[in-house]
Amino acid sequence: MRNAILLFLLPVVLLATACGGDSTIPPAAAASVDTIVKLDTAALIVAMQKSAADWNKGDLAGFMGFYDGSATMMSRHGLIGTDSMMAHYQQTYFKDGAPKQQLSFDQLKVTPLAGDYALLTGRFTLSGGGLPTLSGWYSLVCVQRKTGWKILHDHSS
Repeated sequence: MRNAILLFLLPVVLLATACGGDSTIPPAAAASVDTIVKLDTAALIVAMQKSAADWNKGDLAGFMGFYDGSATMMSRHGLIGTDSMMAHYQQTYFKDGAPKQQLSFDQLKVTPLAGDYALLTGRFTLSGGGLPTLSGWYSLVCVQRKTGWKILHDHSS
């Protein structure tokens, strides 16, 4: 019985000794936190603003260029890919190659995740064009690549 207790306690003691009871971040973990902090979050906001500008000038392909080719969006029909997103935007929000309403984003907040990933949340507003103003919230999972930020997943409501 005593040996069983010792075998049980040994890993606990070793773990406590290794951690030292210290709540600071170990050096290896601190390095990953530094990496996260160094994400170019300002460039993510700029990319988001550029996407709204592309939308507003009728450049739907430019707007969609912010999305990764493998991106998904949560829709009322489930997960859809970029081709379905493009078709939805074209049919619902554009007429004769121009947006029915102007798009703007506000209350943008970037939350670094791990590595080159970030969560971008905020509010979108579609206004003008003699139509009722539409507004909602979104969360975007984004990745910072050598070529810039790309949206991997969009959940807008």
